[in-house]
Amino acid sequence: MSYINNVRMFVRVFELGSMSAAARDMHVSPAVASSRIGELEKHLGIRLFNRTTRTIQPTEQGSIFYPGARKMLEAMEVAEAAVHEVTNTPRGSIFISAPLGIGRRLIAPLIPEFHETYPEIHVRLRLSDRPLNITGEGLDLAFILGQLPNSEMRLKNLLDCPRILCASPSYLNCRGEPKQGADLQHGKHDCLLLQFPGSSENRWVLQTAEGKQSFAVGGPFTSDDGDVLVNWALEHHGIINAPLFDVVDHLLSGDLVAICTATPPSNVHLACLFPHRRYQDPKIRLFLKFVSARLKAYLKDKSSQYATHMQNG
Repeated sequence: MSYINNVRMFVRVFELGSMSAAARDMHVSPAVASSRIGELEKHLGIRLFNRTTRTIQPTEQGSIFYPGARKMLEAMEVAEAAVHEVTNTPRGSIFISAPLGIGRRLIAPLIPEFHETYPEIHVRLRLSDRPLNITGEGLDLAFILGQLPNSEMRLKNLLDCPRILCASPSYLNCRGEPKQGADLQHGKHDCLLLQFPGSSENRWVLQTAEGKQSFAVGGPFTSDDGDVLVNWALEHHGIINAPLFDVVDHLLSGDLVAICTATPPSNVHLACLFPHRRYQDPKIRLFLKFVSARLKAYLKDKSSQYATHMQNG
């Protein structure tokens, strides 16, 4: 087992590019991480990394060793998963990521319930609105909300989520209520955008009688956190284009008001992305089945509440 642990440590150091980061990821001290790499190097009779006080870089031998080491660990995971599936005792860890909003509101509350059902499966959750390198981060699966990427990863589309344009009553009383996409352009309104390095959200696509149309929008504030945008809208700073589940409670309370309802934004896809190998793992399939069923029920209920609210005026 010590040899396997040493190989696992090597793989994480290689992928994260940092001894200390790999140590944190493996829940050991940097000294233990360094010792494991040293033991592996001694066993192989080669140097795997060139170290300085500030950097660590794989040697040529380390780069050659990495693909085989990764495949060995993956083969062990598949073998262990098969044994656990036969014995009906799925166990081990799942490392997942999700966007901030959906992670906080939808995914995180389900994890304790999942763990109660499958107590031998431990879930590690990372929340970020920024795209993550699934392989580099060592993720088993990543929830994504938005444009589905072209990827060599396996993709499971879970459901389509309606989006909605909304703002606070105070903002609309002050600035007027836009009725169509053209009313949002050319600085006529402050549109609050989700932006981060590499993103390009400066156009909103609305569903019109002529089909989908794109409108250039902008405003004084942007953020890489969807919850920040919702809070700014609640504080009367502008209009947001948000998934319905993010704002439905504020719409029901009247703190936010839907606008441009005749030309709503295009739906946003909620999907899960993961390496092909991980779908063979029964605990991954169990987690996806569990989460998917509860998300669909939750979003159906929220959409029904909002539809009833709109009918009652």
